[in-house]
Amino acid sequence: MGDYTSQTADDDFNRVRTREIFQRLFSALRPTSRQLLSLNEVKEVIRPKGETYKGLDAVQIDHIVGSEGRYRDFNKGFLPRYAYLRGRWTSIDRAHLLDVILPPVRLYEIGGVYFVRDGNHRVSVAKAQGVYAIDAEITSLNAEISIDPSMTQEELRRQVVEYERKEFLTRTKLHQLIPEARIRVTEPGRYEEIEQHIFGHKYFMNQNVEREVSFSTAAISWYTNVYRPIARLIRSEKLLSRFPKRTEGDLYLWIVKHWHELKQKYGPEYSLQNAAYDYTNRFGRPRFLKRFAAWLRLLPRRIAEVVRAYLPWRKRL
Repeated sequence: MGDYTSQTADDDFNRVRTREIFQRLFSALRPTSRQLLSLNEVKEVIRPKGETYKGLDAVQIDHIVGSEGRYRDFNKGFLPRYAYLRGRWTSIDRAHLLDVILPPVRLYEIGGVYFVRDGNHRVSVAKAQGVYAIDAEITSLNAEISIDPSMTQEELRRQVVEYERKEFLTRTKLHQLIPEARIRVTEPGRYEEIEQHIFGHKYFMNQNVEREVSFSTAAISWYTNVYRPIARLIRSEKLLSRFPKRTEGDLYLWIVKHWHELKQKYGPEYSLQNAAYDYTNRFGRPRFLKRFAAWLRLLPRRIAEVVRAYLPWRKRL
């Protein structure tokens, strides 16, 4: 019985490793689509406001989407990504095959989905064996964002940014004050930065005046005299072409910060236009031919990584 169970567990591991390898090959053009979510990265995006211990409960396996510390060892379907995981994985699988009761896994809940604190191999085996739910000790992280179990890290980031945009517009009423002001950013926290820019502009407008300038007046002045000239420069010089998938709002924040740093270094007369060119030349993506050459240099390494992942599994057949 013991030899049969061990062989079955070993076969199960070969099966799930085969699935993982083929999934990695088929998703080579979009590798992030098969990545398990990292709890720490999700917390950086969502910024939970506290935690609450929820105790023991049964959790649906398909709602476990990430891990606190082992997110690189398993893919999005909790399939093991490396051969060295065999020993621990097969020992858990043998326990499953023999109906041995294992302790509950420990999970964090955030936005309606779960991340493994302890028990990654148990979750992996349970999912591979088609188990619907698993007993878990749960700690809930308080968040205002709901997460869909199928989300990638990038999709989650976009949802958080959209949530922050709506909150920003609710607070500032910028879309009502200036209908043309369709400011977009691509990273969490940047709308808050823009709001701080408006408050900073308001502070300077209030200097040497008897009656305090309203936020609405300051927002209109900031957009007209600060944001719009920089946005026009970005468009006229086609600077966004060097920053794929970014927006005028992103580049505005980067250029302003860089401009202040350069003025501290070279003096207050340093021009905005020179700061924009300097930032683009330093941090913008190289022109197409340079990018293509870099891609060609990395291609052999990427092929070798897939081959190395495949060979250890092949040798065991």
